[in-house]
Amino acid sequence: MIKIESLTLQRGALRLLESADLTLHPGQKAGLLGTNGAGKSSLFALFRGELTPDAGSCTIPADWRIAHMLQEIDNLDRVAVDYVLDGDQRLREIQQRLQRAEEEHDNHALGMLYAELESHNGFSADARARVLLAGLGFSSEQCEARVGDFSGGWRMRLNLAQALMCPSDLLLLDEPTNHLDLDAILWLEDWLRAYQGTLVLISHDRDFLDAVVEHIVHVENKQLTLYRGGYTQFERTRAERLTQQQAAFEKQQAQREHMEKYIARFRAQATKAKQAQSRLKALERMETLSPAHLDSPFSFSFREADKQPSPLIDLREGVLGYGEQAILHQVKLQLVPGARIGVLGPNGAGKSTLIKTLAGSLALMDGELKSSEHLAIGYFAQHQLDSLDSKASPLLHMARIAPQEREQSLRNFLGGFDFHGARAEEPVLHFSGGEKARLALALIAWQKPNLLLLDEPTNHLDMEMRHALTLALQGFEGAMLLVSHDRALIRDTTDELWLVADGRLQTYQEDLDTYTRWLARFRQQQAEDIRIANAPAGAQPDEERVDAKTQRRLAAEERKRLAPLRKQVDKLEKQMGEAQAELADIETGLANNEIYTAGMKDQLKTLLSRQAACRQKIEQLEEQWLEASEELESHSA
Repeated sequence: MIKIESLTLQRGALRLLESADLTLHPGQKAGLLGTNGAGKSSLFALFRGELTPDAGSCTIPADWRIAHMLQEIDNLDRVAVDYVLDGDQRLREIQQRLQRAEEEHDNHALGMLYAELESHNGFSADARARVLLAGLGFSSEQCEARVGDFSGGWRMRLNLAQALMCPSDLLLLDEPTNHLDLDAILWLEDWLRAYQGTLVLISHDRDFLDAVVEHIVHVENKQLTLYRGGYTQFERTRAERLTQQQAAFEKQQAQREHMEKYIARFRAQATKAKQAQSRLKALERMETLSPAHLDSPFSFSFREADKQPSPLIDLREGVLGYGEQAILHQVKLQLVPGARIGVLGPNGAGKSTLIKTLAGSLALMDGELKSSEHLAIGYFAQHQLDSLDSKASPLLHMARIAPQEREQSLRNFLGGFDFHGARAEEPVLHFSGGEKARLALALIAWQKPNLLLLDEPTNHLDMEMRHALTLALQGFEGAMLLVSHDRALIRDTTDELWLVADGRLQTYQEDLDTYTRWLARFRQQQAEDIRIANAPAGAQPDEERVDAKTQRRLAAEERKRLAPLRKQVDKLEKQMGEAQAELADIETGLANNEIYTAGMKDQLKTLLSRQAACRQKIEQLEEQWLEASEELESHSA
């Protein structure tokens, strides 16, 4: 287990932990939370042995294998699947030793190394690496691409796959969902729930934490506090403690009063009724959720637009795509003030294409797009972080878009995004991804948009900033179109869901929980379509409905027809059992040290030859059995 006792950890003059204690038992899954700079990454470095305690102790079993997610990639020429396989260092070591033994014709070493490779599941490693890549959204073609051909976000996916590939007793993941879409996040949730080792996870995605961890370790006031349950339970427990403070109570009352005034003002108006209902739901949630964030350094709102024309955007018969490749067809939509829409859809279906087209950064291929002359778009996308002037400060960025505004007003506004004092004057060059994202949001919020187009705005944002953004979006009175893998943000800020899938855009009538199940079925259907496309010619689905009597007769005929197939499957299973027994006998012989003496050279060669032939036979039998079983299942369905 991981045992921390009276731990003091210091970086330079900054003391991160002081006399902290923590115990994590084998197999526990814990989320590690804390403000930026609280010491989360330093704690990870301590676990990896890269830091030593300034006082106290941190004990991890010496035989534990530790895997962690790299933040950089050095070898850009590596093929993606090979890069992922590099995560299993023991596998690579065995393979290198095998190569040397083959070059030296060392049959003794070869026999031992092949047995070691098999015990390490090395023969299935390539397939397992491709399964990891597929789960994280890589196509078969991308598995063979150079690492350098991928963007920064996809390289982070490769680092995640490499960490998952590494056999481990302790897995350390730092913001693994930052560059994932919802498809990949749901896959990762399943993978981590099945993980048998100890997991420590830094994440700001509350739904992801709730799905994966059963404990929260909170770094606060230089201490480590262990909470039972996922993030929601942690937030509730911490809220109960904070609400005992008078200052917290007063701030919460002010927030409630603001929402109540909004509800009272707009509840009776038909055009605003939906928004008022949304605020009412937010007000109900505030009772338990808000207090846990009352010490947040963030507090901001989107400045009210000068005009709210209706409609803001009207698109008819739109064809959207890149170059000559159409992705979405016959798109019809109209955005009016107060529309609050979450856009859902599988990876690659066209969500970002829709946002980019409406933002004007991607030309419409066909159709008619009308925009109001008073349209003011606030567009957030990840590439905009790279377009910030690295030599300019947050204050200078603000001054460029508001040259007539008083400096103090700009400083006050930036303070709501936690850019205070000298920090507001520092160049963006060395800012973190989270700080750049906050600055991009500040620039949008200042410019009084009446339409927000947000494409994954929470990437790099911590929990407190996500909460502040949620409150700001709840108070925004214009229209909003949101693409996000943060299910909590979608749930708390949108009133309507749209679905992008199969080249179409349509209203989605269900909720997020139903969508996750729909997404799973969608992926299964995709796999089934591929299977059918590759099925033998002439196979046709049943198109006629028959009565019960006919069904029974057909079922009896089908059982009779399938009997030879079942017999073939049984026969292949028996042959595989015999072949595997033969292989076991051969490997028993290879395990005898005498076989590697000089006088037994011919016998060794014979055994190795039989071993290779037997393995090949088993592979062929397994392939035949799989084909026969699939055919049997397809006819039995």
